Amino acid sequence: MEPKKVTLKKLHEVIEALQEGSEEPIGNYFYKGFRIQISKYRSSGTERYMRLYRKRRENGYCVRCGAKVTKKNPKTGKLYRLCEFHREITDRKS
Repeated sequence: MEPKKVTLKKLHEVIEALQEGSEEPIGNYFYKGFRIQISKYRSSGTERYMRLYRKRRENGYCVRCGAKVTKKNPKTGKLYRLCEFHREITDRKS
């Protein structure tokens, strides 16, 4: 994933969010030729995976490949968690 280009003001907002204990600013940032990486120290693979899963799900991306999901579940009205391709593969396995 490409780093987000930020200004000094945005960088201060990120630092303030970190001081509050929020997990929102986790990611990569690009400021004046420097890449700033913010991540949890010694987080387990499961924790990193669940954070990625949650972020993709909230933004409407497929949990497996990151492709944009377009179809909604008719029962719940929410977007499916998998793209059409991965939903088809999962349904065929069962």
